[in-house]
Amino acid sequence: MRSTPPNRSSLHSGWRRLGTAATATAALLFAGLGTAVQADATPTAAGKVTYVATPCATPKHTGDLTCKSYRVTGGLTAFQKQQAARTGITPKAADASTPSGYSPTNLRSAYGLTSAAASNGSGETIAIVDAYNDPNAEADLATYRSYYGLSACTTANGCFKKVSQTGSTTSLPSSDAGWSEEISLDLDMASAICPLCNITLVEATSASYANLGTAENEAVALGAKFVSNSYGGSESSSQTSYDTSYYKHAGVAITVSAGDSGYGAEYPATSQYVTAVGGTKLSTSSTTRGWTETVWRTSSSEGTGSGCSSYDAKPSWQTDTGCTKRMESDVSAVADPATGVSVYDSYGVTAGWYTFGGTSVSAPIIAGVYALAGTPASGTYPAQYPYDYAGTSSLNDVTSGYNGSCSTAYFCTAETGYDGPTGWGTPEGVSAFAN
Repeated sequence: MRSTPPNRSSLHSGWRRLGTAATATAALLFAGLGTAVQADATPTAAGKVTYVATPCATPKHTGDLTCKSYRVTGGLTAFQKQQAARTGITPKAADASTPSGYSPTNLRSAYGLTSAAASNGSGETIAIVDAYNDPNAEADLATYRSYYGLSACTTANGCFKKVSQTGSTTSLPSSDAGWSEEISLDLDMASAICPLCNITLVEATSASYANLGTAENEAVALGAKFVSNSYGGSESSSQTSYDTSYYKHAGVAITVSAGDSGYGAEYPATSQYVTAVGGTKLSTSSTTRGWTETVWRTSSSEGTGSGCSSYDAKPSWQTDTGCTKRMESDVSAVADPATGVSVYDSYGVTAGWYTFGGTSVSAPIIAGVYALAGTPASGTYPAQYPYDYAGTSSLNDVTSGYNGSCSTAYFCTAETGYDGPTGWGTPEGVSAFAN
């Protein structure tokens, strides 16, 4: 058991969504040597990544759930460092005219999904549940998919569908610029991982538990076997009733962001019926895999969530001994904004390309992996599937980094095998996500 990492809150007291001191080595080599550059405490520092929380990360009303994403505003991302090393030309920071984050090809390479993405997913539907309406959702998705050479996914060809929480295609919620950024992120990541999948966007009237939960049920009622949720909030004694009302859907893979505030459990990630998805920093490397990952942590208040639930019962398939109730997370994927992903968005911002991070990135990625793995078996809860492959080559074990201070080391510190911040690790192919 590793010792608990030091509490470094005092070192980060002045950092508010501006990033962390650079710890990187020299510029990345295109061949994969080196590590990605992290954010910097000084927003004007040349080449250092700065970012802001997506507006939907701030609740509109008391009790609302919030999205889990950050948008890069300056500095050079890991992807741009790769470009600079390859071409000798330094890209323009936060340039909306061209992608500055990881592409679908990068993500599939990192997670061993290149072959599966080319052949799997046809006929499967991934549902994205978010709040409010993105009036440009279909058009922005078309731009993303066209740029990266993915097949068209439109209402006309039956691949894309947008509905309200009641299933209406015409009576939609009020539009919201912040949640539109989140919606673009989620749609693009589902497309990046499973380009042959159909996508249904279910827009809740607001970000309340009742409305997002109603949207969740509608997604399942419409036939989706894979549902991504990039939102969350504090735990409460009401959550066990929300479990049975909204998230208990046997035979459906439901993924939920673990949170972006560092160590501490969030709901619905701690629901016993969902797959809680943590976040990593994803960098190229000289290993056989070509990539390496550590726990995503920017500061004492920014990083992947994790923790032991105060309310939800521990499912039978989760066997860690330090937490007597539900432990978060189960698996993980990239979430660090400095090693973030490219997204196209046009509503409420300058139309263009942005780089996003947060566990809002990792949740739809894992939903896509489940979809590539095939329809879940009826009567099962797919959150269990990765546990059946624990410690195998089907998962990349993340063994370094931490997301805060805790009394039980693995709750907040990566180590060999299971840990809270990254669960059993990240995908290496689809085997660990199939029944």
